[in-house]
Amino acid sequence: MIKQLLLAPGPTPVPARVRAAMAKPVIHHRTPQFGEIFERVRGGLKELFATENDVLVLSSSGTGAMEASVVNCFAPGDEVLVVNGGKFGERWLKLADMYSLKPIELKVEWGAAVRVEQVEQAIAEHPDLRGILIQGSETSTTTCHPVEEIARLTRDRDILLAVDGITAVGVYELPMDEWGVDILVTGSQKAMMMPPGLAAIALSDRAWERSKSVCQPRFYFDLEKERAGQAKNSTAYTPAISLIYALDESLAMMREEGFPELYARHDRCARATRAGCEALGLRLLSPDSPSPAATGVFVPDGVDGKKLHGYLRDQMGVAFAGGQDQLKGKILRIAHIGYIDAFDTITAIAALEMALLHFGHDVQLGRGVGAAQEILMAALPSR
Repeated sequence: MIKQLLLAPGPTPVPARVRAAMAKPVIHHRTPQFGEIFERVRGGLKELFATENDVLVLSSSGTGAMEASVVNCFAPGDEVLVVNGGKFGERWLKLADMYSLKPIELKVEWGAAVRVEQVEQAIAEHPDLRGILIQGSETSTTTCHPVEEIARLTRDRDILLAVDGITAVGVYELPMDEWGVDILVTGSQKAMMMPPGLAAIALSDRAWERSKSVCQPRFYFDLEKERAGQAKNSTAYTPAISLIYALDESLAMMREEGFPELYARHDRCARATRAGCEALGLRLLSPDSPSPAATGVFVPDGVDGKKLHGYLRDQMGVAFAGGQDQLKGKILRIAHIGYIDAFDTITAIAALEMALLHFGHDVQLGRGVGAAQEILMAALPSR
């Protein structure tokens, strides 16, 4: 028997409580019973996003919320700065092109975070800039960008800051209103501990004001129409009812743990994973600005990365994520997001040690695990 352990940065493991919630009988979405659940979900999302504005639920992947950001808040011909430091920065770029914006690409080396002074210089060089599109956590490179510092540059200018928070919201503190983020999106299959299929998006007051003058083709992703429906604890179109049940339960679990404790757990497991990997002599993909959602490490020279990845998944039952594009076969990405705890982290490092040894890499068993345990021990209650 091989027990499967999902440690990729999305989809992530789904707790039994959330799976059980999805098994409830489906009810009609135009009823007071559904409205009661949806009202609770809406309140929980506002707490998660740390905003007083509406957080809208969309039946789509997170990419749908990214597209909704573009079509509701930016008009054809608008200049937008796109921070491109990975596959999802590229996605912002493709969306901007698709809807005839004028994207200005700020290319960042994969594994590095954009520097605030680079953004400041771009703002100075492009006085007609209407927006900045960026990731909070670039999943493909396991890197965090300095959203808080960039928000200080935009909140007093007529520049909307749109943040893909798909592996950031619920992972670390990202208070939308306090920082001055204008558009924030996330997806259900990451820190929310759910299957794929839901997205959430929130707009600031000034983003809503901008949306009134934007003329872009939109129907399903018309956020003003969706906002009007959700204000009545309903939706513009048929929602993914079973996933709404799941979201209600996952938000309850987050509240029970407490948001400070939730963020501390992600940080602790991330630090333990990095320490374990470095103790094995593995080089971090993002050493200077690592994400608390996932850790990327380079596969050692002489080890076939694709075979290592497949062996971990198929023979050991531990599913990490590999690299994309130029990093394919060169890295592993180990998640510590959502329903992942200290002992999942220990298992991840132990499996990595054993798999590396299997492929002939010089590994002292227990070295990585011990380094991770040193960090995780600090969170155990004292006697």
